[in-house]
Amino acid sequence: MKTVLVTRPKHQAEPFVRELEQYGLKTVVFPTIEIRPVAGWSVPDLTRFAGIFFTSPNSVQFFLENLLQTAPEELKNLQQARVWAVGKATAGDLEKHGVSTEPVPKIADAVNLMSGIDPKEIEGKTFLFVRGSLSLGTIPELLAQRGGVCVEVTVYENLQPSLEDTQRIRTLLSEGKLDCLSFTSPSTAINFFEAMGSKEVPEDVRIAAIGTTTSGALEKIGIRVHIVPEYFDGPSFAKAIAEALS
Repeated sequence: MKTVLVTRPKHQAEPFVRELEQYGLKTVVFPTIEIRPVAGWSVPDLTRFAGIFFTSPNSVQFFLENLLQTAPEELKNLQQARVWAVGKATAGDLEKHGVSTEPVPKIADAVNLMSGIDPKEIEGKTFLFVRGSLSLGTIPELLAQRGGVCVEVTVYENLQPSLEDTQRIRTLLSEGKLDCLSFTSPSTAINFFEAMGSKEVPEDVRIAAIGTTTSGALEKIGIRVHIVPEYFDGPSFAKAIAEALS
């Protein structure tokens, strides 16, 4: 039976683990990022912005938690705002709060999301970007290139795994007990190899990335990616991994 390393945060790993197990795959959960909210930020007046960008379920969770506790009157403004979400899961979490989003592109990453927006809708306008501490900053950069202004608010931070857990994974990897390393964001990938202290991966271990943003981050640090699903969501990712390992 093949074994897949799951690097998602603990509170997000279980659905993906179930998807993998449906294909008869074993899993080892090693959260390379733990998420905690950032204190000290305030929900801005959302009517100031021509649009609002959310790039992950975590950005939705921590932004909405603060909004509902400290500025519940802003929920109506969020529901009436033009909102973009990177990925179906992010859009789905917003929908639970009555927030409709612009259509999610088939290839759900920041670059493809931005490519679907007419530059004329950006120039001279101000946007809100809700981010985590390890955001790559692609959306703010592209907004600036098109003459827009981006206000960034960091609502959560990413913490690295413990030394004890890291050593356990090093041992499994060196003993040939992992067949695939799966990564669902640039931060899970970057943190993994920083924790390992090496970019060396046994030749028979497959590297899987949920989308082009994550695969790009891996390739940038010199890691060859073997598996990218057609659709950038958990079920498609699990299916692609299962097919590659069969």
